Amino acid sequence: MKEIIHVTTQQQLNECLDIRKEVFVVEQQVDVSLEIDEFDESPESCRHVLLQQDGKPSAAGRMRPYTDDTMKLQRIAVLKSARGTGAGKAIVLALEEEAHRLGYNYTLLDAQCQAEGFYSKLGYITISTETFLDAGIPHVRMRKTL
Repeated sequence: MKEIIHVTTQQQLNECLDIRKEVFVVEQQVDVSLEIDEFDESPESCRHVLLQQDGKPSAAGRMRPYTDDTMKLQRIAVLKSARGTGAGKAIVLALEEEAHRLGYNYTLLDAQCQAEGFYSKLGYITISTETFLDAGIPHVRMRKTL
C-alpha cells in the first residue's frame, strides 16, 4: 500500500533525507554538502513529500516557489528497491497536486538526462536548449502546465 505524507515532523524529514542520501550521495556520488541545503533544515524550510510503501519510506521529493506562478520540484529520489513500482510517479503527482492546490499554474524541474523520458511521460516538456551540469551530472530543465 502506498501512502503519501506531507512532511510536518523532523522524523519524516529525516526519512526523506535518508532516501536522498542513499540515492544521490551513495549511488550517484554527489557530495553531501551539495545535496543537503538550507531548504532541508526543518519541515518548514520548504515543502517535502515522503512516500511510504507497506509502511516503509521508499521515495521523497520537495518543492519551493520559483516564480509567482511556478513551483520548482527538486530532489526527487526513489530507493532502488522501490523503482519500477510507481513510486516516482506518485511523488511527482503528489507534488503537482499540492502546487495546484496552492494556486500555482506550472511546475518546473531540472531532470537528470537519464530521467528525461520518465518526466516526459508525466507531461513535462524540455525547455532548456542544452544540457547542463548539476553536481557533475548532466541535466535538462523541464516544465509542465498544471
